[in-house]
Amino acid sequence: MVHLGLDVGGSSIKGAPVDVASGELVEPSAALVTPQPSTPAAVAEAIRELASRFPVQGNVGIAFPSVIQNGNTRTAANIDPGWIDADGERIISAALGRPVVLLNDADAAGLAEMQLGAGRGRTGTVIVLTFGTGIGSALFVDGRLLPNTELGHLELGGREVEHFASGRVRTDDNLDWGQWAERVNAVFAKFHSLFWPDLFIIGGGVTGSYEQFGHLLRSRAEIVPGRFLAHAGIVGAALTAAIPLPHALPLQAS
Repeated sequence: MVHLGLDVGGSSIKGAPVDVASGELVEPSAALVTPQPSTPAAVAEAIRELASRFPVQGNVGIAFPSVIQNGNTRTAANIDPGWIDADGERIISAALGRPVVLLNDADAAGLAEMQLGAGRGRTGTVIVLTFGTGIGSALFVDGRLLPNTELGHLELGGREVEHFASGRVRTDDNLDWGQWAERVNAVFAKFHSLFWPDLFIIGGGVTGSYEQFGHLLRSRAEIVPGRFLAHAGIVGAALTAAIPLPHALPLQAS
């Protein structure tokens, strides 16, 4: 079965049809620059334009950079504040003319990795971290997701960790991979002291360069790269779209 998955970020909106049995993209992904300002109306129109490129019918899954509760977008860390407490599913569904399912972007990436990727079959406590414009997080205990954790907003040395070690910060601060890995290791240490995970799975755009920094990462927990790289949000969104509506966010990863 094929469903359309979209991943909305602070910099770009990506999407592709996904075979939800395997997690493979049926067609190459396409992307648009996230409108600025990224108001609900502007983003909904960009999503409509991107979705129209793919002849896939049915529900659309959308990974979104916000806390999502019952289809409402509660926060707006890297998008326009007009999304705060908006009825995101209704707004985007009206633009597309078909049902949509919203979920937090890092939760989407985590579901992809836990169901079909690097975390498949893993028990214990697993933290999926996505390094991009910010740092997204998805927390699983014995395969069950605790939604909307937003660990990237925890403080480390008086700064939010996503303002200290995100993929964008690495670029903006002109850090080499070694310098950036030192910051990520400090983030691991912080999260380990609070949650004692058995496994960290690294996702987001940086995973395409994992061979350049993976050997520099250190934690008392195991560290592995995600299988789906920068496409994890697209895959997880499509997996969620495959659940018949009315839906609830899937809590069981396997």
